[in-house]
Amino acid sequence: MTTIAIPQGMPQYDGVPRFDVEKVRADFPILGREVNGYPMVYLDSGNTSQKPRQVIDAMREHIERHNGNVARSVHQVGTEATEAYEGARAKVAQFISASTPDEIVFTKNATEAINVVAYAFSNAAPGSRFALKPGDEIVISEMEHHSNIVPWQLLCERTGAKLRWFSVTDAGRLDLSSLEELVNERTKIVSYALVSNVLGTINPVSAITARAREVGAFVMLDASQAVPHMPVDVTDLGVDFIAFTGHKMCGPTGIGVLWGRHELLAEMPPVLGGGSMIETVSMERSTFAPPPARFEAGTPPITEAVGLGAAVDYLTALDMRAVQWHEKELTAYALDALATVPGLRLFGPNVPVGRGGTLSFALDGVHPHDVGQILDSVGVEVRVGHHCARPICQRYGVPAMTRASFYLYTTVEEVDALVRGLEQVRKVFD
Repeated sequence: MTTIAIPQGMPQYDGVPRFDVEKVRADFPILGREVNGYPMVYLDSGNTSQKPRQVIDAMREHIERHNGNVARSVHQVGTEATEAYEGARAKVAQFISASTPDEIVFTKNATEAINVVAYAFSNAAPGSRFALKPGDEIVISEMEHHSNIVPWQLLCERTGAKLRWFSVTDAGRLDLSSLEELVNERTKIVSYALVSNVLGTINPVSAITARAREVGAFVMLDASQAVPHMPVDVTDLGVDFIAFTGHKMCGPTGIGVLWGRHELLAEMPPVLGGGSMIETVSMERSTFAPPPARFEAGTPPITEAVGLGAAVDYLTALDMRAVQWHEKELTAYALDALATVPGLRLFGPNVPVGRGGTLSFALDGVHPHDVGQILDSVGVEVRVGHHCARPICQRYGVPAMTRASFYLYTTVEEVDALVRGLEQVRKVFD
């Protein structure tokens, strides 16, 4: 198997480990390329992160040397594939401090993970604590990604439940002033982003979870923008489910994670039927395997799981505290730098406290698509559009936004390149 080699001996400051960002960047082959004749400045990690050599090599070696199907063969290659797949599950469980690897369900992305929970609610037998009926309520927030809006809308259509949501303040924070009214005895599940993919806001957990517990509601977090960027401990969070995706945390596309408290997963009905998720099958009826197999019908994303396991190894060796600190310093620098750009309107918190390294903005008089094209012409890669979160664009009265999102390989010099690129945009449109 591939050995994940990470530079060791990282310095520490105030007890927080640090890493050499240039050494880290050397692990990412794509960061050495050019775009339109300029060194590529990749500021779209909130969309998808780049992949280090260690992940690429681990996936290549698995395909070349250990490619077999899992949980259905007694031959050597099949055994090796099963060990690699379940080994990745164990790594993910340890990474987020799950009680057992059996709490980790592999999906193809965070969207599917959220849908698994939503469809389990609609598949639940009457009388089950997962069953919904007319009059029940689901609570989300105005800043959600579409993947944490649409599944709940569809669930409400199927069951007659009602969808409600937290509003967002002008400063980009959740408005909790109506928490007790919004989360009430009719609420069955509260699902919201731990970190906003547009505003960068790190949302509170303890107050919302405490209120949900008072009324007997479940809590789910979309942690897609959290797990890649900061230490996440599901035990400390005290929620019931979280969802995240591999491709935003140095891993491949096609692999995501649903974590759920084991006793809840054991009670939830399956969503997809087929091979591997069954216990017994007859022509009359079937019984189902315990979790996580119950929710992993068919051949799973084996090579992708191996890649995710390698990504977890990489991030663990760097230390997520170091990743978080790097991004916090970078975000503070970027907030000050962007404040110098004339006509720039920042959406979300304008201080580095309680926010991550995702900065969305608009330039007066310039459509975000024009901003993105001009930045691309000088090698600066950002995302433009509504970022699969159209309601938050509507909240702030804009059709779209430009978003720069940072990660562990982003540098201060790249922030400077963004600012220079925005100055070019101003010259074109002034």
